[in-house]
Amino acid sequence: MPKFLVPLCSAALLSLVPMTARAAPEAPPASSTSSSSSTSSSTSPSAPPSAASLPSPLPLLTLNAAVDRALATHPRMRAAAFDVEAADGAVQQAALPPNPSLGLEQEDTRRETRTVTVLLSQPLEIGGQRAARTALAQRGLDISQAELDAMRAEVRADVVQAFFAALVAQERVGAAEESLRIAGGGADATARRVAAGKLSPNDETRARVAEATARIELRQAQADRLAARHALAAAVGMDEATIGALDGSAASLPALPAEAEIARRLADAPALRRARLEVERAQAAYDLERARRIPDLTVTLGAKRAQEIGRNQAVIGVSMPLPLFDRNQGAQREALKRRQAAEQLAEAESLRLRAEVLSAADELSARADEVDALQRTVLPGARDAYTAATRGFELGKFGFLDVLDAQRTWLQARMQWLDALARAHRANADLERRLGAPAQQP
Repeated sequence: MPKFLVPLCSAALLSLVPMTARAAPEAPPASSTSSSSSTSSSTSPSAPPSAASLPSPLPLLTLNAAVDRALATHPRMRAAAFDVEAADGAVQQAALPPNPSLGLEQEDTRRETRTVTVLLSQPLEIGGQRAARTALAQRGLDISQAELDAMRAEVRADVVQAFFAALVAQERVGAAEESLRIAGGGADATARRVAAGKLSPNDETRARVAEATARIELRQAQADRLAARHALAAAVGMDEATIGALDGSAASLPALPAEAEIARRLADAPALRRARLEVERAQAAYDLERARRIPDLTVTLGAKRAQEIGRNQAVIGVSMPLPLFDRNQGAQREALKRRQAAEQLAEAESLRLRAEVLSAADELSARADEVDALQRTVLPGARDAYTAATRGFELGKFGFLDVLDAQRTWLQARMQWLDALARAHRANADLERRLGAPAQQP
C-alpha cells in the first residue's frame, strides 16, 4: 500500500471503532516521548500519588436516578407540596364553627342605681354554610393535589428531555472528534502527495479548509455539550459539579404508546383533571353563595345585675337579620356564571389537550421512522460510499474531491441522525408532559 494512503485508511478504520474506544487518548509522538524520558532521567522522579489523595470518581447518573432526585428535591416540587399543605390548612380552617362573643354592658355610673349585664352570644349557621365552605376548601385542596401531579409530570418530562439532550450532545462531540481525525488525516495525506507532485496545491487548500471546518464544529459541539449539562443540572435541581458521566444511550427511543393507552391516559391527564376540578370548585362556590342567602341565627345568654332590686336576672335573646334587601342574589349570580365559564373552559381544555397529544404522538412516530430510516439505509449507505471512495482513491480511480464529498456526506448523515434523535426525545417529553407520568413511573 502506498504510504500516502495510510492516514486515510486509518481514518476509515477509526470510524468503525466504538466511540468508547475512540475516546482513549492517542499515544504521544516518539520524539516527545524520548524528550520526556531524557528530562525525567535528569531529574529525581516524584513519588506517585497515593490512592487516598486521588479524587473519587463521581457515580454514573442514570435516567431513573435523575428523575428520582428531581422529584424528591427540586424546588418546584417542594413549592407544590407546600401549596398542598396550605390548602389542607384552608380545609381545616373552613370546618371550624364561628367563635362566640362575650359582651359586658353597664347602665348608669352610680353604684346604687347601676345595672351590669354580661352576655354570651353564639352565631349558629343554620343554612349549611359551614358544610358548603368546607366543600369549597376541599375542592381547593383537590386542585392543589392535581397541580402537584401536573408539576410531577412537568419535572419528569424536563429531566427526561434534558438527560437525552445531554446524551445527544455527548454523541455530537464524539462525531465531531471523529470528523476532525478524518479531516486531519486526509489533509496530511494530501500535503504529502502535493509535495510529491501528484496533486495540485488547490487540493491541499481544500483539505486544510475541511480540517479547519471540522475543528470549528468540534468546538461548537463541546460548547453545546457544556450547555446541555447546565440544562440537565437545572432540570434535576443539583449542582453540576456533582453530576458524573451519564449512563444511557441516545439511540434508545421509547416505544410509542398504543392508541388505547393514549386515550386512557388522556382522560386522566393532569391539565384535564385540573380543569374538571375547577368546575367542581366553581359549583362548590355556587353552593356556598346559595347557603349564605339564609342569615345566621345568633343566640344570646347572659345575666343582669340590678343594684336597685339587689338580685340577678337571666337574659335570653335570639336575633336574625331580616333578608329584605340583601338575599345574596348578586353573589349567587356571579358564582353561577363563573361555574358556567369553568365548564366551557374545561371543554376547551379538553379539545386543546387532545389536539396537542395527537400532534405530539404523530411527531414522535414520524421522528422514530426517520431515525429508523437513517439507521437502516442512510448511515450504512453513506459509510459504504465513503469506504468505496477511499479504496477508489487508493487505486487511482477517484480524485481526492470525491473522497472529501463522500466523507462530508457520511458525517452529515451522522449529524442528521443525531438531530432526528434529539427531536424524537423532545417529542416524547412533550407527550409525557401532557399525558402525565404513567402509573408505574415515579
